[in-house]
Formats: sequence, C-alpha cells, structure tokens
Amino acid sequence: MAITTPSQPPLVDPAELLADPYAVYARLREAGPVHRITGTDGLPAWLVTRYGDVRQALADPRLSLDKRNAKPGGYHGLALPPALDANLLNMDPPDHTRIRGLVSRAFTPRRVARLREPIMRTAGSLLDAMEPHGRADLIASYAAPLPITVICDLLGVAPHDRHDFRSWTDTLIAPDPARPERAKEAVRSMLAFFTQLIGDKRAAPADDLLSALIAVRDDEDRLSEDELVSLAFLILFAGYENTVHLIGNATLALLSRPDQLSALRADPGLLGGAVEELARYDGPVPLAIRRFPTEDITIGGVAIPAGETVLLSLAAAHRDPHRFTEPDRLDLGRDATGHLALGHGIHYCLGAPLARLETEVALAALLDRFPRLALDVAPDEVRWRPSMRSRGLLELPVRF
Repeated sequence: MAITTPSQPPLVDPAELLADPYAVYARLREAGPVHRITGTDGLPAWLVTRYGDVRQALADPRLSLDKRNAKPGGYHGLALPPALDANLLNMDPPDHTRIRGLVSRAFTPRRVARLREPIMRTAGSLLDAMEPHGRADLIASYAAPLPITVICDLLGVAPHDRHDFRSWTDTLIAPDPARPERAKEAVRSMLAFFTQLIGDKRAAPADDLLSALIAVRDDEDRLSEDELVSLAFLILFAGYENTVHLIGNATLALLSRPDQLSALRADPGLLGGAVEELARYDGPVPLAIRRFPTEDITIGGVAIPAGETVLLSLAAAHRDPHRFTEPDRLDLGRDATGHLALGHGIHYCLGAPLARLETEVALAALLDRFPRLALDVAPDEVRWRPSMRSRGLLELPVRF
C-alpha cells in the first residue's frame, strides 16, 4: 500500500504497516485527515484516518457499498460469484433494509442472551481438552473452534459438515499473490458447500436459522436464491472470522499487560466494559468495507470525486487522541463507548450482540480455568496474519 498526501508522496512500507499498523496510522493521522493511496489491488483510493471523519463517513448515505457505484476500472475486489456476492456488504437501501430486516430478529440481545449457556458449555469442553497438555496454541484450540461451533449451531450446520472454514477464510482474507488459484479454489469450495447445505435443508428443514431463511425464500418470496446463499455465507464467514480475532487479540492484549490482567482478575465485573475497550484497543477490522461516493463529496476538507474508492481506517480512529485519552494505552476502566469496531450507522454489525457475548464468555472461562495463564513466547514473537484488512493472529502459544 503506497501512501501519499494530496501535496506530497511519502511511501509507507507495506511490511511496516503489517508489523506495526498503529504506528503507521498515527503518522498518517497526524499528517492529515485524508490521504491519497494506492491500495493492495494497485488502484488509487482515499484513506480517512481521524475519528470524527471516520464515524461520520460510516453513516453517510452518500457513501455506497454497492460496487456498481464505483467508477469504471476504479475498483478490483475479490471476484465472487453472484451466489456469494449478493450480500449485505455490497448493498445499499432498499435491498439492504429488506434483507437485514429478515435476519435481524435472530440477533436481538434477548435472543442472543439465550445462547449464553450453550456458549459456556462449548467453552468448557474446549478448555477440558486443552487442560491436560499444559500449553496450547490458543487460536487453533480455543479462539477458532468456539465461534465456528456457535455460528454453525445457530445456522443448523451439522458437526460432520463443518469443513475447514479457517483455511477458506484465511485464503480469502489474505490471498497469496504467488498462488492466486488458491483463492479461486476457496471460493468454489465455499459455493459448493453452501449450495449443498441449502439443498439438504430444503429436503429436511429443522428448527434453525438457515431453515427459517429458506422458508422466507421459498414460501414468502422475499429473497432471491443468490441472496439466500450469500446471506448464509456472510453470517457464517463474518460470524466466525471477526470473533476469532477479537478473542485472540483480546487475550494477547491482556497477557501482554499484567496490570490490566490483574485488575480484571480482581474485579470480574469489569469484563463487560473490558470487551469494549479491548475491541477499541486492537480490534479485528483495521479498515471498514470500502465505499464509493454517489456524488462529489468533501471529507476532512479534502474533495473526493464520485465513484472513487474510500477506505475508513477504524484502527487509526481508535487511536485518535482527540477522541480517546492516551489511546495507545489499554485501560479496562476506560469508557470506550463510541468505538467503531462493530461499525456505525445502518451497516452496524448485525452480529454485534453475539460477538460481544462470545468474547465475554470466552475470556471469563479462560481466565477462571487457568489462573496462571501466560504467553509461551515473547509478545513481539507472535505472528500476525499478513493482511491489511484483517487484524488477527496466526497462532497464540500459551502455557498454563
């Protein structure tokens, strides 16, 4: 990713951005509110860095998620087939409103609260399996299998059908430029999986979210077939991917800051607010989904033409000292209200209540089970996923 200001062309090393994104974003935020960049696809875009501008832009109806509003040749995203691409991350009202309304009832705080006990049981089972070994990769053993179990149970995906979602999602989020065929293979595998799954559910409906969505498609005709498949894909993909990294990043942050970990152990009542602060401090999504102005607009005093790609840096916004005092310091007693890790406006994360609950339960169960939990490597030796759009650990070695 090459970064320039409107008046000068300083280059940012992509390796530096991957290794220490917050330091890079701090320099950019201080240099100006909006920067002209060359994105990972090699095409120009605009990067917004300051909290006030990012928050306002997230809710600006003139910034479209629909790729049809990109200027010709101005955006090259991951090529998905229509059956996976017709999802909420590519839609504006009225289609966005219609589809979000169909599934939002499954993620109300009251409905999600009923999942607490099943999530606790799943967390306990995973910790039971880890405990005899004394050490583990917390991502592979805990942070990854917990949310995939929860979201698959919600959708109604049988245990024997739970394929290697981590491999597929890793490939799609951080594709290997040297092996572009792997991303295409992952897309084909996911499409085949969801097509088969929906066919099986049609033949044998059950009391689960996917069966309910199929009924909406078949009986009420409020979803197209592509929208149905894409919605199932998005719920599973986003419900798994972001929660894995939220749990992993939060655990690393706590284990790297013994004072905050001790404070949380001394007062478990801090946990609800702690999850908000941990999401602000090192959330799983550094950049919001790209947007395209439907008309010429101005952000932070910078004019941006219609159809150009706009990237909103949540990572930069969360470390903006004009919004959060001492933003580079983890403070579990902080009021982190207003963080943008789960979005803002009409595209606020549909699964936010579930992500919060899973992270809260995961951390509480982990810290309760292992009072001597510690990193098994130095904090600077952990390996991060090589992605600018997803902030997550490849592994998290711990001992207990």
